Amino acid sequence: MTAQMIEYTDRETQAAELARMVAGDLDAALKAKGKATLAVPGGTTPGPFLTALSNADIDWANVTVMLTDERFVPETSDRSNTRLIRQTLLQNKAASATFVPFYKEALLPEHVLDQLIGDIERALPLDVCVLGMGEDMHTASLFPGADRLNEALDATAEALYPMRAPGAPETRMTLSAPVLRDAPEIHLLINGEGKRVALNRAQQEGYWSDAPVRAVLTAPGRVMIHFTA
Repeated sequence: MTAQMIEYTDRETQAAELARMVAGDLDAALKAKGKATLAVPGGTTPGPFLTALSNADIDWANVTVMLTDERFVPETSDRSNTRLIRQTLLQNKAASATFVPFYKEALLPEHVLDQLIGDIERALPLDVCVLGMGEDMHTASLFPGADRLNEALDATAEALYPMRAPGAPETRMTLSAPVLRDAPEIHLLINGEGKRVALNRAQQEGYWSDAPVRAVLTAPGRVMIHFTA
């Protein structure tokens, strides 16, 4: 299915409309099967959207939330995406949602990987997935040049991968391409002209490893791109 793009006049409108659409997607899943799983991005860009979504009037007690990716740092770190999610999304009406973390205390993520994957797999499949994209065309922590990128892009990939990439100071934990692509509702949140240029490049034919966001742009479900300059 071809990705559809919505352009917004400002970021406040973008955040509000994306929250409204994601809430509708979750409500539909809840009504269909009594539960829903949502994956959301970290970083500062999604903050207004996550705060807006926290006020959605849906059955949050039956919603499971996870990140699309995380830095392998404790929640006390100011680099923790989990910390951000707790301060934005897991507030207000969404405070009753269940959260699945991608971090357990360990020297290396590989030491706790099986436990983390087990927790994630119990919450899959995703019903709704919201992602960002970098100007290098990475999404989640599927970075061009990362050490386990090809494994995480493969159709037989596990649910979660530790990912070490040039320029990334911490090991990242990322959902794999098959998990992301399996969501029937995918929303890509993009701001800035530099990312518009990157998106145009990613929408051209090419290898997923060169532009990992292609894996979600070509997903079989509905893909909505939410852009504002």
